[in-house]
Amino acid sequence: MHLDVLDLRNFYYRSALGRAAQQVIRNELVTLWPEAKGQVVAGFGFAVPLLRPYLKDARRVIGLMPGPQGVMPWPPEGRNVSILCEDTLWPIETGHIDKLVVMHGLETSEHPTALLDEMWRVLGPGGRAVVVVPNRAGLWSRTDKTPFGYGRPYSLTQLDAQLRKHRFVTERTLSTLFQPPSRSRFWRRSAAMFERVGPKIPVIAAGGVLMVEVTKQSAAPTRPGLKEAVRRPLKALEGITAPQPKPESARTSD
Repeated sequence: MHLDVLDLRNFYYRSALGRAAQQVIRNELVTLWPEAKGQVVAGFGFAVPLLRPYLKDARRVIGLMPGPQGVMPWPPEGRNVSILCEDTLWPIETGHIDKLVVMHGLETSEHPTALLDEMWRVLGPGGRAVVVVPNRAGLWSRTDKTPFGYGRPYSLTQLDAQLRKHRFVTERTLSTLFQPPSRSRFWRRSAAMFERVGPKIPVIAAGGVLMVEVTKQSAAPTRPGLKEAVRRPLKALEGITAPQPKPESARTSD
């Protein structure tokens, strides 16, 4: 079940913990995708906090927000790019999206299979998507005090298998958000230290969020005939002398 858009807005924009989580995840996304000049970038669920770096150079930015969640205008300044849509029926042409971010969308959807099919449909050839989900092994999925404590958390193996089943090719995977999901001042002051140390000791501290980058896998075009031209076709009777015509005398005697 999707969270309410007001709860998501209050967490990411009006709480220190939410702003810290937004910054960590967005920094990882920018590392994966430094720019999107001239491209169409979309986010589904509540991914708009991650899309701000692409507002300036992208050809178009679209914030898709599911109906059960609700929609809010975004960005607060400038022209609104948010759209209210169905989970599995997006008002976007097939193959129109170059880059797609899904956060608070897959784990809370009641139709994850159809949602993944819709993701595949809207991505163009060579299009890329980043899926952000709660890490089953992390602390953030174990408390309902943050949005990552709702819906179905994933292990990396589970998420990778589900994406491959829907014809996505996994390019890069990472775990992030190592700071505890606590609002106390002590843990807030220690947040930066946890983010620096966490990736170096994954056995002790699992990140609260998994991020998987995938590309759209398209079937190769088919054509009639052999897949490859035979450069030197095999001659079954190669080396055998061609038959010679009978002498005139032999034909007469017959």
